[in-house]
Amino acid sequence: MVHKKEEQKEDCYGDEVREHILEFAENGGFEAVPEDERDTWFTRFKFWGLFHHRSGQESYFMMRLTNASGILEPGQLRAIAEAARDYARGPVENPEFGNGWFDLTTRQSVQLHWLKLEDVPEIWEKLEAAGVSSRSAGGDTMRNISGTALHGKVEEYVESGPLLEQFQEELRGDDALANMPRKFNISVTGTKSGCAQDSINDIGFEPACKKIDGETVKGFNVRIGGGLGGRQPRAATPLDVFVRPENAYEVGRGFVELYHDYGGRTNRSKNRARFFAEDWGMEKIRETLQAEYVDFEMHTAGEDFREEYTYNAGKPTDAGKHDHIGVYDQKQDGLNYVGLNVPIGRVPAEDGIELADLADEYGSGEVRLTRRQNPVIVDVHEDDLEELLAEPLLSEFQPEPSPFERGAMACTGTEFCSIALTETKGRMARILRWLNKNVDLPDDIETIKMHYSGCTADCGQAMTADIGLQGMRARKDDEMVEAFDIGVGGGIGENPSFVEWVQQRVPADEAPGAIRNLVEAFAAHRDEGQTFRQWVESTGTEQLIEFCEPEETDFEAPYMADAKQSWYPFADGASDAPAASSAAPSDD
Repeated sequence: MVHKKEEQKEDCYGDEVREHILEFAENGGFEAVPEDERDTWFTRFKFWGLFHHRSGQESYFMMRLTNASGILEPGQLRAIAEAARDYARGPVENPEFGNGWFDLTTRQSVQLHWLKLEDVPEIWEKLEAAGVSSRSAGGDTMRNISGTALHGKVEEYVESGPLLEQFQEELRGDDALANMPRKFNISVTGTKSGCAQDSINDIGFEPACKKIDGETVKGFNVRIGGGLGGRQPRAATPLDVFVRPENAYEVGRGFVELYHDYGGRTNRSKNRARFFAEDWGMEKIRETLQAEYVDFEMHTAGEDFREEYTYNAGKPTDAGKHDHIGVYDQKQDGLNYVGLNVPIGRVPAEDGIELADLADEYGSGEVRLTRRQNPVIVDVHEDDLEELLAEPLLSEFQPEPSPFERGAMACTGTEFCSIALTETKGRMARILRWLNKNVDLPDDIETIKMHYSGCTADCGQAMTADIGLQGMRARKDDEMVEAFDIGVGGGIGENPSFVEWVQQRVPADEAPGAIRNLVEAFAAHRDEGQTFRQWVESTGTEQLIEFCEPEETDFEAPYMADAKQSWYPFADGASDAPAASSAAPSDD
């Protein structure tokens, strides 16, 4: 028997959903959606990037946008920030961030919150006039394509821009493939740094070379079946396929169609592509691709460059870039890109407008978004660098942040998400300030990657962090409180690893102390030049558990007990948080 969501999608999904959204918007918004059909319609709305907020926030929606590999062309950031200013305004202000802001995501895209359904036509008109779309941004479909954030601006071993554009226009634009068994993530890396994090995608294309008929050919190796969530992370498996750039699209489309045709549609906790890949195995998938979906003869895998991966790879700074923060040369003479740090990816609308102004004044107006929730101003002439770096906004979004701020990421959390167990954004902002004030690090440590997910769905990618935090619930002093599981030693790179959990159900007021104790132990016991991930790998589990001792401190936040009943206007009554022991599915 198919899952109920398949039945909800059967009669209406994909592009046709848009007309229904417009009709509801024009006839009263949220109230125009029949109450007994809301679950069905809200499932369908997700294809167009519209997610109904959690219970207690009825009539409000989040809109996720799409922009392949994080490119925001001139004028697009301004349109997004102005839409946030004019429409993304809740009934009360967030005590940490105020009102009217947007969030940068880990898939190089943008989310707007507190939207009213009746405003969606005007929001779409404004955004689409600038070339920004929300189509295929959510639901069971191909999500925003991640890629080399600076492609076209930096040297790539294999040019990735044409493939990314073809995936965006021809594959994601094909309504016949709109209704997938589950969400599907595609990535393409053209550089040798591994910045698209192909190993945690459903299909990833990585730079490689292969001798064919005596000639060294540049192209891509293919990996499939990666992903996080539900405490069942999986690094993508090499498919043992090498493709020339001109053949890469056909293989990518072929695997999408194969999963579309054969992927399970019954058990939603087990029908992501990573489970499909495990079930079928690489040999059967490769043979089926060749027999049914690909018209050329595929080559076995070529030589990869994974040993050179540095992006979130836990390597020392002198090995290469581990993010896009800072000032770097572009391949165009005299031009630079400037990566700014937004510690938890939340940008006030007025700051977004100012950022667009700076991109216009000092660069080409184009802004790139990275997989670490950060923006990059591109095409800055070297003669203008000093003046740009002196702008007041860059003291807020710093190109040289503290190690804790540089490595921080956080998901949406209980603020809007119905499956989250804890508040994330506001708490992480406070933890970062507290750590900056209370913890000293060795001078050669530029970053500690600390990722925070509000539940086991792991949208904040806690599994791939130096220090991974996942929201839980625990009992303390006879009261149910918000809590953390704390893991260490995750990262991507040549050999992706996922965190080892060293403390569980740590009450929220004791977690900052545990993190401080762990980081201070790292600073005291590391070998010279050793990174946090390297130190974890060389330290025994029992010792790490001892180092990460929970401790009450002077840390304070307004979300210690039950964030679902804190500042935002939830319905009266007890929290509807799921049980702490449950494993949440990755986001729908």
